[in-house]
Amino acid sequence: MKRMNIATPVTANADDSWSVAGRTFRSRLIVGTGKYKDFAQNAAAVEASGAEIVTVAVRRVNVSDPKAPMLTDYIDPKKITYLPNTAGCFDADSAVRTLRLAREAGGWDLVKLEVLGEARTLYPDMRETLKATETLVREGFKPMVYCVDDPIAAKQLEEAGAVAIMPLGAPIGSGLGIQNRVTIRLIVEGAGVPVLVDAGVGTASDAAVAMELGCDGVLMNTAIAEAKDPVAMARAMKLAVESGRLAYRAGRMGQRRYADPSSPLAGLI
Repeated sequence: MKRMNIATPVTANADDSWSVAGRTFRSRLIVGTGKYKDFAQNAAAVEASGAEIVTVAVRRVNVSDPKAPMLTDYIDPKKITYLPNTAGCFDADSAVRTLRLAREAGGWDLVKLEVLGEARTLYPDMRETLKATETLVREGFKPMVYCVDDPIAAKQLEEAGAVAIMPLGAPIGSGLGIQNRVTIRLIVEGAGVPVLVDAGVGTASDAAVAMELGCDGVLMNTAIAEAKDPVAMARAMKLAVESGRLAYRAGRMGQRRYADPSSPLAGLI
């Protein structure tokens, strides 16, 4: 898990897998399946990213109509874990209905829940999100839940049965990076389930920051799909997540208000 003794030597090759709902993964990068020019580009980006999980907007991406181009023809669900999500849902009832359809279509029980409050900011409606989480858990789903970067809300979702907490770094699709490192770190420190930053990542340094804060992973879509070269950006994100995670495990130096020379000043000639 993410809590560890930083005195323990770490190497880039050491096993550093993570688990959610009893499933274990090595890649800590989750990639979306929207906004790409076509499924082929999406598949190439997923391969470059090394991601083992992709999110799929059930209401927007074809995964069940054989008469139309299907995502499953390009990204093999036997090799990559599909994470159906409720993008575009603005109340608990529609989110629950959407995931019931996903389970009927593909048998998925590990899902990503997001219930949006309004279209301008795409911020989550936490009252509806908590309501939907409780319903999904009762029905046997294992929801990974998109939420505000609020430690209290995160704990309430965990207590309701969320298998992962996914606080936003900034508004969906904004590319602004993590706006509140303090609250993200508080969520990480208080969580007993995986914490993954979801939304707001714009470039590789943003992904590295999320990992340096101790998050278990990062989910992104627009940052890769809208890059001038999505496949190259996917590769950059892979490296950033790995680098940020290793830096977190290594344990960064303390911050000081003033300079501290690398070489001793005493005994100079």
